[in-house]
Amino acid sequence: MKHTGFRLSRSGISLILIVLCCAGIVVFPATGGERFISGSPDLSATIRGANEFYPATEVNVPVNIQNSGLIQYVISQPNLLTPADLPNTAKLMTVQLFAGGAPLTVLSDPQMVGDLMGGDTLLVNFKVRTNPDAPAGTYILPMAVQYTYLAHADQYGQDTLQYFYETRNVTLEFPLKIKPEIILQVVSAEPEEVNVGTEGFVHLVLENIGNEDGTEAVVVLSPVGNSPVQPVAGSVYVGDFPMKSDIDLRYKVSVSGSAEPGTYPVNVSVNYKNQDGIFVTSAPAVVGIPVKGKIRFSVVSPPNQVYPGTQDILEVTFENTGSAPVNSAQARIYTQDPFTTLDDVSYLGDMAVGETKVARFEVTVDQKATVKEYALDSEVRYRDALDNDQVSDRIPVPVDVIARTGVMALLYNPYFIVLLAVVIIVLAVLIRRMRKQRKG
Repeated sequence: MKHTGFRLSRSGISLILIVLCCAGIVVFPATGGERFISGSPDLSATIRGANEFYPATEVNVPVNIQNSGLIQYVISQPNLLTPADLPNTAKLMTVQLFAGGAPLTVLSDPQMVGDLMGGDTLLVNFKVRTNPDAPAGTYILPMAVQYTYLAHADQYGQDTLQYFYETRNVTLEFPLKIKPEIILQVVSAEPEEVNVGTEGFVHLVLENIGNEDGTEAVVVLSPVGNSPVQPVAGSVYVGDFPMKSDIDLRYKVSVSGSAEPGTYPVNVSVNYKNQDGIFVTSAPAVVGIPVKGKIRFSVVSPPNQVYPGTQDILEVTFENTGSAPVNSAQARIYTQDPFTTLDDVSYLGDMAVGETKVARFEVTVDQKATVKEYALDSEVRYRDALDNDQVSDRIPVPVDVIARTGVMALLYNPYFIVLLAVVIIVLAVLIRRMRKQRKG
């Protein structure tokens, strides 16, 4: 009986311990953890928005990088520790875009873009420049991506995890489309009588170096900002404008009179119907127009010398000191006190650059004119190479009013004239008396 009681006592104790252990688990649960036994990053790339770009442009290409990596199997146990990183997270990503076989240049350097968790998307921007002669078509751009991910984690005891990371290098690809377009290249730009303050012509030779055959094309010349060169008639219809073809055009332009000699910009572009039947405008090409100096005239003769109280002919030699010949030139003089004239215009005729012509003006000098040098204003009216009526800037004409000397000074001295008259009268009276005395 004692032996049997002892055995029952031991069984009872075991049962009590089991119950207590179960009760302990219920009352004091251990913190559960997870172990991931599958999953890794799965990356892909696409261009955000339209993926069509024109040749000869510098553009920003926005690229979406998507991580589609999933976790398929997870073990969850009370005694497991959960890793801080997920195995499908791409960590410390570095991306670099390459041109591959596409006709473009990548201007952006490699970029560090950080971490990308599974199911998320990251936007990366790349700056590229498409080639001017880029053929139309769809091109595949490669993008190198390097990242680190959690390969697995080992647990030691109840509170220690050791992480094992691996680095992967992958190449993602996405399409980019080059759209067809006319691209203008200026083969030559030759001015014809383009001078400051006048009108002239610009002779342009343009080539379509793009990848589009345009139809119903109109080539437009337009001003650039405050350029003094302005088109007078800026549109020329050329019709068909196929790839690799040249066109020869002539535009009339005007140049501001306040400009200086130099080369000034204008834009040239083409409006045309593309292969989709839509009218579009090409990117403008900048043309430099050489502008010669203003047409000018100078007086190269010495000052005319005149006397007070006389009527004289002023002979003035004008020289074309500008950069272009003129036609039907005529000089005009503007008198001022003490000068007057009834003949203020003198015809010069055609004048080449550097040629001189003599103008003659009849002027009257007041008797009370002060003896000194005067400067009379003059101008030359002429016709330019396009037969436009033009007027030069004012040109000073020096004139010296000088005093008479010697006998001439006495002859034009009023007091001397009066005295001389008195003497002549007295002599005449004396001679008459002497004749009467001889007769008597």
